[in-house]
Amino acid sequence: MNRFAFELSGYTLKTFSGFSKASIKIKGQENIPDGSVIFCANHFTRIETIFLPYHIHTITQKQVWSLAARELFEFPVLEGFLNKLGAVSTHDPNRDELILQTLLSGDVQWIIFPEGMMVKNKKLVKNETFLLTDDTGVCRPHTGAAALALRCEFFRERLRRLSGTRNLEFNRLVKSLKITDLDRVLAQTTSIIPVNITYYPGNARDNILGSIAKTILKEPSKRVMDELITEGGMLFSGVDITIRFGDPIQINPYLNDAYIESMLTVKRRVRFEDDISSKQISKQISNGIMERYMSAVYDMTTLNYDHVMACILKHFPYKKNGIDIYEFSCKVYYAITCLVLNKICYVSDIFQKNQIHLLINDRYKRIENFLLLAEKTRMIEIKGDRFFKDQRRFFIRSDFHTIRMENPIVVMANEVEPVIAAEICLKKIAQKSRGQILELVKGRLMEKMNVDFSNAYNTHYIEGESKKKRIGRPLFLKHDNEIAGVLLIHGYLASPEEMKSCAQYLQGKGFTVFVPRLAGHGTAPEDLAGTSYEQWVESVEEAYVVLRHSCDKIIIGGFSMGAGLALELACRVKDYQAVFAVAPPMQLNDLGSYFVPAIDAWNSMIKRIRLSSIAKEFLENDPENPHINYIRNPVAGIHQLEMLMDQLSPKLKTMEKPVLVVQSRKDPVVSPKGTQRLFEKLGSKVKEYYLFDYDRHGILTGRGVERVFQSIENFIRQWV
Repeated sequence: MNRFAFELSGYTLKTFSGFSKASIKIKGQENIPDGSVIFCANHFTRIETIFLPYHIHTITQKQVWSLAARELFEFPVLEGFLNKLGAVSTHDPNRDELILQTLLSGDVQWIIFPEGMMVKNKKLVKNETFLLTDDTGVCRPHTGAAALALRCEFFRERLRRLSGTRNLEFNRLVKSLKITDLDRVLAQTTSIIPVNITYYPGNARDNILGSIAKTILKEPSKRVMDELITEGGMLFSGVDITIRFGDPIQINPYLNDAYIESMLTVKRRVRFEDDISSKQISKQISNGIMERYMSAVYDMTTLNYDHVMACILKHFPYKKNGIDIYEFSCKVYYAITCLVLNKICYVSDIFQKNQIHLLINDRYKRIENFLLLAEKTRMIEIKGDRFFKDQRRFFIRSDFHTIRMENPIVVMANEVEPVIAAEICLKKIAQKSRGQILELVKGRLMEKMNVDFSNAYNTHYIEGESKKKRIGRPLFLKHDNEIAGVLLIHGYLASPEEMKSCAQYLQGKGFTVFVPRLAGHGTAPEDLAGTSYEQWVESVEEAYVVLRHSCDKIIIGGFSMGAGLALELACRVKDYQAVFAVAPPMQLNDLGSYFVPAIDAWNSMIKRIRLSSIAKEFLENDPENPHINYIRNPVAGIHQLEMLMDQLSPKLKTMEKPVLVVQSRKDPVVSPKGTQRLFEKLGSKVKEYYLFDYDRHGILTGRGVERVFQSIENFIRQWV
């Protein structure tokens, strides 16, 4: 193999990858040792033969060659490119000799796909045994990688034993194996690195390659269209590809067999690959190694939304009246949290982020896109807020070469099967009743909110500045005979304690009340400085779901920034009765706030050039309630507050439910003029504006609060 040609082909691939929308993430690269290495990877697409060697070469800086399917070499242009990239045909008569020689030297690392084919259906396990199913029948994964690694380590160890004698057999081996640096050969070991490649999303999508094929080929076969659309979609329509390297499987310990030991030591010529006894022993050992690397490869599958939803759908009990989409969403949410918290398997990086969006309005369309794909491929039929599952579609055999287009949900579910612990977990969750899953989700959310607060409090606590822990702890006041549930959201720089009086008043009037802690609050200003308004939104969403699972009717309300968050949520959800907003901060009276974006941008620039000492990150704050509020106001936090209100403004016209806006005429913080403009933008047919003549911002604490509380109570009683 010409090294210059290899490097040039790699450069070509790098240039080509600039046109691709695929995002490749590398995990576990620290597991790759030096020495003689065979990478054993799963095989789902042909493009793996090209991009996997390139990325391994980038990591190891060694030439990386791979075995590729014979048919790829039938096209002259592609054959030349593959040869330069280091691909060798699986039918090359000299392949084993070439692999053995280059492995021993340590100059070249190899990729071998032990399945021996693209496993398009991802059906890998039958009766707890690795069995591959294609259009020709059932077969076992190949043991070639194991056998070659075993031969490589055998000859290395034999050379080590004979190196002291330098006899004829030693010289013959050195010559036949083309060894030029014996010391380097003996200093290394042979290992197999399991590699898993996971795609998200993995379903076929129209792309430029498919369009070209339809134009050029009058009647392209289903197989051709499947491969062009599926793999072209991965390249040009955007897909996340996770390449994960597992722990190395050291081969030397597998030489500890009495018969092999005798062959290692004997000075006469031996034919390890031809001797009947050694062939039987080698086959047995190779099978064991194969089972080990196949298990490792598929244990490393990076579970993503496709896997979780496909598995939940597969095991969801049949219901004559259909499956409620929200119940399905709850099971998906709970399943993801179980996989992450219990560390059952490898999961997508995105699972580490808050998944509450799945239970609110599915703003990233994870559930929607999956269900639309399931409907398109006739797995389900959607009717309103329910869908009806055709369970037969999970068991009807599809054509091997078209299953990725015709039945991708089954492919997704199949990929979970070898990850046994995950499969068991998802199946149990799928079979929970509606009541059980709603209660489990509620409990998980309340547990999460308490844990998040404790972790943040312990991390950011400042002696003499942070308030007592009870000030920031979420408040859940349950009424046994509730009229409705009220979501009550505190303001900027504050904590749940700010809303305690109002919460207790409403509970006393027959309401269940939940006051969540907004992210970054109730701890220390440094915590708030690193928090985005999207995280405040997620805090509110979590509390809303808890109330949804606790009460039949819900009222949404908040104070100051909490009022803005209440309105923001009310613009995106439907199952609530009314919303109230007390002093929403549409316009701040402090003119200094207008300079906050510039200050924030200045701070960011200063930090980039490592002059953090002159950045102004906090402003002094003189709060009305110093026992509750922060005494320092992070500049970044003010900027996030303004971003929240800016993105809320255009949504107000979409409001449909009844709204109450409450404002103090002499509010020193929030301008009543801005609140009036907010009120006028509201699209609700029923909206009320109460203006109180108080000279403070915090009108839900202090003197005269009963009048404000009563006005809120009177309003919400109309709608519950």
